[in-house]
Order: sequence, then C-alpha cells, then structure tokens
Amino acid sequence: MNLGLSKRLISGIGVLAAITVLAQATLAAPVGPALDRAALMVRAPQNVALVDMELAGSRIVAVGERGVIIISDDQGASWRQVPVPVSTELTALSFVDERRGWAVGHSGVVLATQDGGETWTKQLDGHQTAQLMLEAAKRSGNERALKEAEWMVADGPDKPFLDVLFQDARHGMLIGAYGLAFATEDGGETWFPITDRFDNPGALHLYALATRGDEIVVAAEQGLVLRSVDAGKSFQALSVPYEGSFFTAALPPTGEIIVAGLRGNALQSRDGGASWTALKAPRNVSANFNSSAVDDAGSVWLANAAGMVFKLNGNRLEMIKSRLRPLNDLLFLENGAALGLSLSGVVPLPVMAQGAKQ
Repeated sequence: MNLGLSKRLISGIGVLAAITVLAQATLAAPVGPALDRAALMVRAPQNVALVDMELAGSRIVAVGERGVIIISDDQGASWRQVPVPVSTELTALSFVDERRGWAVGHSGVVLATQDGGETWTKQLDGHQTAQLMLEAAKRSGNERALKEAEWMVADGPDKPFLDVLFQDARHGMLIGAYGLAFATEDGGETWFPITDRFDNPGALHLYALATRGDEIVVAAEQGLVLRSVDAGKSFQALSVPYEGSFFTAALPPTGEIIVAGLRGNALQSRDGGASWTALKAPRNVSANFNSSAVDDAGSVWLANAAGMVFKLNGNRLEMIKSRLRPLNDLLFLENGAALGLSLSGVVPLPVMAQGAKQ
C-alpha cells in the first residue's frame, strides 16, 4: 500500500477506493491512534513521500506521509523535520505570512502554526468535522443533509481534506473528499461546514483550490470545475467540455483559468469559464497532470505522473523536463530555481526558470 499518494494522484475508476484505503491506514494503523500519535522522526525526512510545499517568508515548508513536516531555510539545500502531533498523511499547506500557516490531511485533520512551521497544534479532526456537520444539518432541517451527516458520524474520522486556502490570518477554507468543505473566520479557532455554498449536488471529491484576488477556482472530480468571484461566499459550476477529473488549477495574473488532470487533459479559459480551449501537449502525453504552479513572471507550469514538466505558451504545453520522478508539487524559489516533490522526496530543479530542456 502506497501511503504517499497525494490528492493529485487519486484518479480514474479507483478514486473512491484509493481515498478510502489511504484515509483508513497509516502503516496499517487504525485511524484513531494516528490522530493521537505524534509523527515519527525519521533519519532523512527529505526522502520520504512528500505531497505539498509552500513558502513561509523565505522558508520552505513541505508536508507528506505519516504526518511528516520538513522545513528548509536555505532554498532547499538542507532540510530538517519538525515535531507534529499526528501521524496521518498531510496533503496541503497554506501560509499567509512568514509565521502563520495551516496544514490539512487525512482523517479530517487541520494543524496550525504560529512560528513559521517550527511547532504545530491540532485545530480540527474528523471526529469534530462529523459532529459539526451533524449539528449544522439539524439546524437546517434538511433531511438529506441530516442523513449524510449521520453517515459521517457513524463512518468515523476517515474523510480527508485535500486542500486548504487562507486569504488572510482569519479567513480560511478547506475542501476534500465527498464534497467536504469547511471555513473559518477566526484563524481556525472555530470551523463551520460550507457545503451549501458549492454547486455540487453529487458530493463529488474536491481536489484543489486556486485563487486570484476574490476569485477562487476548485478543480474536482468528474469534470466539475467550480468558480467563486466573491472570495468564496458562493461557487458556481462551470460548463467544461470534459467529464474526467481535474486534479489541479492555476490562475495566472493575465486572467486565464487553467485546469488539468486525468489522462493528460488540460483546458484553458480566457473568459471566466464561459468557453474553453484544450491545451496542446506533445504527442503521446497521456499521464495524469498532478500539479501546477505560476512563476514570478506569471507563466504557468504543469507536471504529470510520467515525470514530465511543461510550460504553457499560448495554448501549447512545451515540455521543459522529462525523465523525472513523478511530481506531486512544484514551487519556484527566490533564486530562480524550482523544487519538486515526489513519492521519494524533494527533487531539485535548478534550471526551471530558464526553461532549459533536460
């Protein structure tokens, strides 16, 4: 069982099984103890399965399997692991400045830091999310919502959060499997369900968030793409000419929306999602797109499960690197280089910014 798989690698007809298996196991341990057991300190944490990374000021923070969180203060040249109070897989990060950040993952866990990732505290877990959904459903009087919440409580804390976005130190949003969505208005001191904000009646998995000002786009299962233009107060489903899952989204400063995912499909809209153009990749590129990034120049980059990295040029994807380990995430650094994350750790990409082919 590969517990390093990220939200962006869960795809195809096995999506439900993959999420369920991964959510229920951490080294074959029950979910409950994983929520209560601190992450194991490992000898070479930069070589474990890592899923997501973010900048906290100039510091790089990365998360991955079994609750591992690592930090680098030298642009990725060296790494050290920090203590974490849980050992569930962590899937995503969001920092609002050099000190304040949040991490989310399996078993409905939400962690927070106030010191740039040195220490972490648990703000939320799957037990609490289920109870919060049940309480909200009872207040609403919605019979369907009540049944779903009762199922969540009975099923236990095995539903993963797959992405997190904080717009400032107080306002944040979480998305995950089965349409899970929560928000906070006080920096995570309290959380409340916001599934009613999403045009997602099928409770499809919500994989990735991208933001640009008050605009937020969600890449989701079965061709679902959701867009908000009011900082997340409401989301509308966009009409997209593809029914496969999207695992990543990018919103460059030039105004386009880019979504990418299953079987090498990537689409671009220049009019807020009213119409779409399929991005043209080199022949025989059919691996899933797992991640995307926007560099300091506003260029969009995509990475796929075949170890290829592409740069968007107009409506074409130009292959910049190949024969890499499959990448779960891309991050551009202050020095013009980039880093990738894989199931076997950190992948330095020193010539990415120059676009040199490898």
